[in-house]
Amino acid sequence: MTTNVLTEIKDAVGTITINRPDKRNALDAATHALLLAAFDALRHNDAVRVVVLTGTGKAFVSGADVKEFQGKSPVDMLRRLLQEPSAIEAADAFPKPLIAMINGYCLGSGNELAMACDIRIASEDAKFGQPEINLGMMPGGGATQRLPRLVGLGKALWLMYSGAILDSSEAMRMGLVDLVVPAKQLKARVMTLATVIASKSPVALAMIKEAARASVRAPLDDGIRHEQSLASVVFASKDMQEGLAAFLEKRQPKFRGE
Repeated sequence: MTTNVLTEIKDAVGTITINRPDKRNALDAATHALLLAAFDALRHNDAVRVVVLTGTGKAFVSGADVKEFQGKSPVDMLRRLLQEPSAIEAADAFPKPLIAMINGYCLGSGNELAMACDIRIASEDAKFGQPEINLGMMPGGGATQRLPRLVGLGKALWLMYSGAILDSSEAMRMGLVDLVVPAKQLKARVMTLATVIASKSPVALAMIKEAARASVRAPLDDGIRHEQSLASVVFASKDMQEGLAAFLEKRQPKFRGE
């Protein structure tokens, strides 16, 4: 039986694949619910240290499935935005390193989902944008907040006002994407990075992520104090003791997330 969201775990790396290639991986309600469940399952799986998010076919996520918007009242739409759990916010709050492996179209809510990930690595033939304006709509999954933080206010407004579609090189120059690689190398490059990250201390990774997330939400002085408090947690961990011992003994550390 085909499912719209696939999950795989290999060598401490979890992969979530959105699997609606015939719809360019547009997020309908059913796929959204499955994506939320996948995030929740990998969040609580101690064997998983890093997660990669991607799509099948020619798209990462091409946006929301707008057919579901037909016949909806403004109250229905507002209830959906305010009351239903959001996979984009689940990605943002995911406590483990989360890499977006962007294999194709990354538009609308797909771009919002990618922006909620920690690192964005794209194929050279991927496409990016917030085209909601072309349908007389506006973003509702965080683009008005995350996009200016990534690319600056002027560029963000230009993209959202115009509905322009960017290629990967433009997206990287703008700061929306962290790395662009040839399509045939995308999976290998992402998995190599994910494996490297998975070899690090889970305790330190979690604290780094928490401190870095605070940097875009809190004043500088508050962020530094938060970093210091999180660093004290790392200093008390068995993983740090193991890392220091391995360095002094000239061997590879064996981190256990303790």
